[in-house]
Amino acid sequence: MPKMKSSSGAAKRFKKAANGTFKRKQSHLRHILTKKTTKRKRQLRVGENRVAAVDTPMINRLLPYA
Repeated sequence: MPKMKSSSGAAKRFKKAANGTFKRKQSHLRHILTKKTTKRKRQLRVGENRVAAVDTPMINRLLPYA
């Protein structure tokens, strides 16, 4: 049986952490930034985001070798 491929879109968006959860980036910080307040942009930038526990099985299917 051939190897399973990872979803290239998911591979670009998620990285597996040491404890098995997935790290992700915060959305809304790429373009159209002039209308967003400095406070809003700063709060989007700060902190580490993890994927919700209910979504982890789906990402495990998309990234079989992560």
